[in-house]
Amino acid sequence: MSTLEYRTAGESHGQALIALIEGLPAGVELDIAAANHELARRQGGYGRGARQRIEKDEIRILSGVRRGRTIGSPLAVQIPNRDWRIDEAPEIHRPRPGHADLAGSLKWLTTDCRETLERASARETAARVAAGAIARSVLQPFGIRCIGFVTRIGPAEARIPADLSPNQLIDSRDANDLYTPDPTAVPSMTAAVRKAKEDKDTIGGIVEVRVFGCPPGLGSCMRWQDKLDGRLLQAMGSIQAFKGAEIGLGFGVASRPGSEVHDEIDFEPAFRNTPCLGFTRRSNNAGGLEGGMTNGQTVVVRGAMKPIATLLRGLDSVNLTTLRSEHSDYERSDVCAVSAASVVAENVVAFEIARAFLDKFAGDTMNEVQASLKHYLDAAVALAAKS
Repeated sequence: MSTLEYRTAGESHGQALIALIEGLPAGVELDIAAANHELARRQGGYGRGARQRIEKDEIRILSGVRRGRTIGSPLAVQIPNRDWRIDEAPEIHRPRPGHADLAGSLKWLTTDCRETLERASARETAARVAAGAIARSVLQPFGIRCIGFVTRIGPAEARIPADLSPNQLIDSRDANDLYTPDPTAVPSMTAAVRKAKEDKDTIGGIVEVRVFGCPPGLGSCMRWQDKLDGRLLQAMGSIQAFKGAEIGLGFGVASRPGSEVHDEIDFEPAFRNTPCLGFTRRSNNAGGLEGGMTNGQTVVVRGAMKPIATLLRGLDSVNLTTLRSEHSDYERSDVCAVSAASVVAENVVAFEIARAFLDKFAGDTMNEVQASLKHYLDAAVALAAKS
């Protein structure tokens, strides 16, 4: 059984986006409709631009599946681009501050930013959403659910109770096009996006992902590369335009004493057969992770997205062919993509959880994975009886 991993290929205006997923056990029943639903949600959200009216993202499975189930071989997923014009797209010589344009042009020794921006574009996240949505088919039979949503857009902040159930989060989030579970925050968030549009500006925000049902022990403290919190932070921080990531209380731990940070432990026999195995907490400041491993509590990860670098009014820049000061180029873009980014975050987190889950409960088939998990849970529940 190889480690679950994926790679993506494709450009913003190329023929298609590709996700190649390796390490899936045989016998995973894929929910293609759910995966396409995630792609549709990624295209939605208040503040999106015209590109989303052109594309209709749906996955095509090219390999690794027979009769709706994985067969253990690499799984290739294709998402065709309707707006395919990479060869005809004009050159760009005025890099946008905040985008990959200038850094990429210097790296690859070109004055045409097009060749960098085509790959650096957030269009690539459609492939990552597809990979995460496929990986969720591994988690679903075991009751593990990943839910992403928006907690802030610009100055407008949502307040979302920690004790909301998965269904409550989903129902309230999906009731508006800001993708926030707090209905009272919708007017202020909408106003913030509208003002940015009127000002020919852009606006960022914060997204959160909660993972319910994770058993303890995913990840490891034995090698830094295997610490699940590090892998989750990398996944979140690698999303286009994300500049910050945190787990649980995150940066808030720096301003509080330990007595207000660490989650005190109780044992309640009534919860013995739940993911926490009876070891309950009075808070979840750790965000479900301690020492690089899940501890049975809800995993909580957040990411901060900066305002999109493409402004309709442009910003001061330099023409790479003349070295004269000019305004940056404008590429068709969004005013705010925070809502869409919450979908990306949800699915990249799901992939990392699935990877850690299969590392812990490895098997060439889903039946073996299920047996491994059962053996572990039975042994963990029996620990107290042996002591």
